[in-house]
Amino acid sequence: MAAADVVAAPAASAEEEVDYEGLGEGYPLHINMIAGALAGISEHAVMFPVDVIRTRMQVLSATPAATYTGVAQALRQISSVEGAKTLWRGVASVILGAGPAHAVYFGTYEVVKEMTGGNRQGHQFASTAFAGASATIAADAFMNPFDVIKQRMQMHGSQHRSVVSCARSVYAREGLRAFYVSYPTTLAMTVPFTAVQFSVYEWAKKVINPEESYNPTSHAIAGGTAGAVAAAVTNPLDVAKTLLQTRGNSTDATIRNASGMLEAFKIIHSREGARGFLRGLSPRVLTFVPSNALCWLSYEGFRFFITQRQKGL
Repeated sequence: MAAADVVAAPAASAEEEVDYEGLGEGYPLHINMIAGALAGISEHAVMFPVDVIRTRMQVLSATPAATYTGVAQALRQISSVEGAKTLWRGVASVILGAGPAHAVYFGTYEVVKEMTGGNRQGHQFASTAFAGASATIAADAFMNPFDVIKQRMQMHGSQHRSVVSCARSVYAREGLRAFYVSYPTTLAMTVPFTAVQFSVYEWAKKVINPEESYNPTSHAIAGGTAGAVAAAVTNPLDVAKTLLQTRGNSTDATIRNASGMLEAFKIIHSREGARGFLRGLSPRVLTFVPSNALCWLSYEGFRFFITQRQKGL
């Protein structure tokens, strides 16, 4: 993936050392990581209110006050009853985690893609999918605890008002395991999500912008398309992840004792059938279309402009 893929780079052989100062068609590794961090913060912060709604709509056994018929109705209800500030509760956790996590994410992606020949001409689906999967494994290991804190703060009736107090409370009540109980499920969701996202993005970008020059419009459209497809495909896993990450706040003993992905799937299916796995689909897609468009637009833009600034252009 590169904003200025004019000349395709050859795949590195086993004997060749990857040029980490020239990944992504001439973009140094540190530029990819800085751009990724800025893009991650932009992506998550802008769409955070919709993410709050997605979390609440996915919670099983929600109280009537936290039961919503749609995104617009949820926005009105939360704003009028709980105050508009509630829609931003937990955003600090995202900002603290998203920057470093996305730096690792995009840095790993560019390194692995270069090593597996993803910068060669044509659509290198296997390379981009593998690089994307590798990136998410590394980034989610860092981000998962922040995501747990974020979702606890997003829940209806949450008493947590700061990242630190929430982290202390979760640790005191449930131990360190609470921050990683959802990690296998998170990976089961984000690995295919990222593989689909990167593959669709690289394909769409090259179809829309065959000359592969820096083109903000093509990056945004390709990113939004990739986000929609990946979000829809992985929504059932996201419902299971939300159940595991918010189980400590549930009044349902079965949910509170859920210990992994398979158990979460069984609970969801037994309570609501296949329909339960569609919970939060609309706000999830609605979140990822603009956020993914913004993420890729920011990433490609930050890379391009930081590089141009360094060149003194």
